[in-house]
Amino acid sequence: MTQPIPIRRAPGHRPKLLDLFSCAGGAGKGYANAGFDVTGVDIIDRPNYPFALVRADALDHLAALIASGEIERFAAVHASPPRQAGCALTVGTNASRGWGRTHVQLIPELRTLLDTTGLPYVIEQPNGKAPVRADVRLCGEMFGLGVLRHRVFEPGRWTVPQPAHPRHRGYVRGYRHGVYRDGPYVAAYGAGGGKATVPEMQAAMGITWTDVREELTEAIPPAYSEHIGRALLATIHPAAVAA
Repeated sequence: MTQPIPIRRAPGHRPKLLDLFSCAGGAGKGYANAGFDVTGVDIIDRPNYPFALVRADALDHLAALIASGEIERFAAVHASPPRQAGCALTVGTNASRGWGRTHVQLIPELRTLLDTTGLPYVIEQPNGKAPVRADVRLCGEMFGLGVLRHRVFEPGRWTVPQPAHPRHRGYVRGYRHGVYRDGPYVAAYGAGGGKATVPEMQAAMGITWTDVREELTEAIPPAYSEHIGRALLATIHPAAVAA
């Protein structure tokens, strides 16, 4: 059984969470909703990010925090690294979008650094062949969203209960193999072929603070990280969870 992890935390203060590869803040917003004080890290400027943001290479910044001891200011770490080899986006795409390192796998190096922090952490990736444990799989239907957006989560130094996966209510709206199908979910990626408009993507995922299509395409719905965050808060500081 997972035991509560003692965290240095002043009474009445929200525990700090480091949001690596933060993009526009879909994950960060969910953790904030769950009760965390979020600081993001991204290699390019993200003016729509709704919290404090450090512009830096995420792995280099994490290594510097560990070396300086500043990592102790944080209670937990979330990381959504660029989509890895075997997933839909290639390393070339990652580089073209300003995501830094050009080697194929960020996750092994990232995991080593996260283990070194001694903090509970979460690595998020899409369903695919990235080398992460799929301990938790989340889907928009679990939260009544208008998008499916399946994602897997690897928690480190703690565990997360897997919620039940409800049956999908129908198709994702759009063209598949030349055939148009209507359905209760929108395709929150790409353009054309029945793909969602920016306002539809915002409404489907519960993300209202950015209207940049690329950011919406990459984001996870805040409902996912709020679910993870509430479980994390209960693990690191049970008394902080509201009744």
